Amino acid sequence: MRAAPAPRRAVLRAAAPEGLWEERVQRSAHPIAYPALRSARHRPAVRVPRVGVVVSDAALARDVLLDLDHFSKVGPGAPSDLWTPVLGPSVLLNMEGPEHAALRRALGPLFSPRAVRELVAAGHGRAGVLPELTRRLGAGETVDLAAVVTAQAGAVICTMVGLPPTDDAVRSAMVAAQTVTGMVRLHRHGLTRSQTVRARSVLERLTAPARAAYRAGDPATVPGRMRELGLSEREAMGAVGAFVLTGTETIQSFVPRLVAIAHDTGWTRRLLADDAGLRRRAVEEGLRVTVPTPAMLRSVRADTSVGGVPVHAGDRVVIATVNCCRAPGGFDPARPVDPAVRHLWFGAGPHFCLGMPLALAQVDGVLDALAAGAADGRLPVVGRRRAARGVLVPAYRSLELSLSVAEQDADRWAVAGAGCSRTAEEAA
Repeated sequence: MRAAPAPRRAVLRAAAPEGLWEERVQRSAHPIAYPALRSARHRPAVRVPRVGVVVSDAALARDVLLDLDHFSKVGPGAPSDLWTPVLGPSVLLNMEGPEHAALRRALGPLFSPRAVRELVAAGHGRAGVLPELTRRLGAGETVDLAAVVTAQAGAVICTMVGLPPTDDAVRSAMVAAQTVTGMVRLHRHGLTRSQTVRARSVLERLTAPARAAYRAGDPATVPGRMRELGLSEREAMGAVGAFVLTGTETIQSFVPRLVAIAHDTGWTRRLLADDAGLRRRAVEEGLRVTVPTPAMLRSVRADTSVGGVPVHAGDRVVIATVNCCRAPGGFDPARPVDPAVRHLWFGAGPHFCLGMPLALAQVDGVLDALAAGAADGRLPVVGRRRAARGVLVPAYRSLELSLSVAEQDADRWAVAGAGCSRTAEEAA
């Protein structure tokens, strides 16, 4: 393993303008685990009793993710402890080696750029969520962006499992997914027996249409396409369940937080501008700051060391992605990207997130809808907002958005956010 980096000298710096709200969102989701992870951020690697070895350095984290001889997603304290009892053994989240590589290859065509565009367009087209967002903003209404993105994610879920995305189906799909993910806590190694039974029951109801679509073999459906690609029914149902559970909250969390950060830092106009390169940099920087996966788990396969800390077979390693990714500072799309940090929130190596293209396609869909609503020169302005509690991925419970001819409003909010920076830094 890489030698431990020289200890960093603690530097007192003002938090970024968006820092206060981001701290509130993180702490609302994980009032115990988040402060515990952040308390370890000044040490590259440290053993924390009852938690494991916490890694807070991006280069060390990448080393762990790429070292398949010593670290695994299968074993004590790894993701397999959490997901295998719920989803079964044949899921990308809890597989290693040739079987994992074969399943990943089989699923690959479902996540090509063209395939994800078609999937997102199908969900949006039938549900009409994003056109309605554009219409309502243009009409001068105040919209809850968190609710809109929840409906958007639900529409894509319905498309994946073979349900028509009616309002009732979308709500039911989201409630089902959130019921399962809401049971997960970063400080626990797995679900309790009763939680596992409940999660299986919920997931079985959610994926029942997918099972029927798989058996029907219609290639126009995602499960039917999986059958056409050669996946067994067990593999297909595991994949559908995994993508529904792990992808839903990522999108629901990220888009409102990105829009809020752009608002708080005066970046809204540039985020929605007709400049694909500028948007891509802003989105990637937003992903770095919000960190869709605050922590990643690995089980130690064979004795080694992490940043100078000895680890033994059966130990648990907690990669504090939130520390690794946020170390460079606050939101700044102009900052050069550290190669060790780049895309780390989606993993590294053979377990790099297969669903990333689908997530980014959904993000683009919402931003396109906001840009269309702001086509007359007005900008989306954030009003009241509330952080969500009891969620796996930190998120806003509600985020009010309306259009205003007020570039000065964005500047005002950026100044106001900067005024709160001391409080945010103390909270961190």
